[in-house]
Amino acid sequence: MEIKKYLSAEQLEQWRRMVDEASNIAVLGHSGPDGDAMGSMLALASYLQGLGKKVTPITPNACPDFLRWLPGAEQVIFFRNKQRKGVKALEECDLVFCLDFNGLDRLEEMRRCVEHSKARRIMIDHHLDPEPMAELMVSDPRAAATCEVLFCIFHQLGAYEGLSQDIATCLYCGLMTDTGAFAYNSNRAELFHIVGMLIAKGIDKDKIYRNVYYSYTESRLRLMGYLMYEKMEYFPEEHVALFALTEKEMVHFNFVRGDAEGFVNMPLQIKGTILSISLREDTEKPIVRVSLRSVGDFPCNEMAERFFNGGGHLNAAGGWLPKPIDTAIQTARQAIKSLSEKG
Repeated sequence: MEIKKYLSAEQLEQWRRMVDEASNIAVLGHSGPDGDAMGSMLALASYLQGLGKKVTPITPNACPDFLRWLPGAEQVIFFRNKQRKGVKALEECDLVFCLDFNGLDRLEEMRRCVEHSKARRIMIDHHLDPEPMAELMVSDPRAAATCEVLFCIFHQLGAYEGLSQDIATCLYCGLMTDTGAFAYNSNRAELFHIVGMLIAKGIDKDKIYRNVYYSYTESRLRLMGYLMYEKMEYFPEEHVALFALTEKEMVHFNFVRGDAEGFVNMPLQIKGTILSISLREDTEKPIVRVSLRSVGDFPCNEMAERFFNGGGHLNAAGGWLPKPIDTAIQTARQAIKSLSEKG
């Protein structure tokens, strides 16, 4: 099966020239980096380091604990924790890769440094409606993950044979997490052909799954039960579930970054459910984080844009609302009510 070629002949030459001429490269991921952001960043950083480049991966804030096992994760600068080091790296770089985000606003506090940098930029992403923020942009909303696009670029560059097991591990982690362990947005034969090629590199896909999904604390499991039993509202006419998590509840359950990962998918196990919405108070900003997951052809991204200042993919989207959370819950209920009114 043929691997997709994202770069035209001119773009391929442009890529090679931009990378060849660079000596100090920053590889950036979005705020709240997930498996796809971390996986694509670390895979690309390792590849570029293999070319003899100085590479600094940077994200606006920390990744969840369950991703810190990824090969090379110790190299990542979490800008909020090490701002001086991050600013210095961005000032000194001559090439910036923007991975897994479609707009500079996803960089939060880092945005100004990137905008003021004289470094050239390359963007690789799979989200809808990318803003023109790079000299070379590779974006495919049909791709399951940015790691899929990056793998195809590696293959087009003739780099597959030389890809290390560590790089393959990072790419697979991005594919797995952005598809909910291949439960959505993954019904394409070419995606599993890529998975097979990554397995051929010697990765342990079962161990990767365990590292991500079987590495939580007892408190996280108890929080999950609490949310599903005590907090979840179900709207049978609309076939929608909604739950909200407050800062006070997070403190009670010893919440750590990443503990809420996957909770929004759980109500979709209820027969006939088409949409699940989770709300969570942010501990650093006066906002409520919103996550949406759906099945079938229900457009999460449209609801996120209309009601939650966000966007995303057909079956997975996100956004935010201002605090207090009670008001945010009312907004979510209005969004759900709009479904029956439309019907």
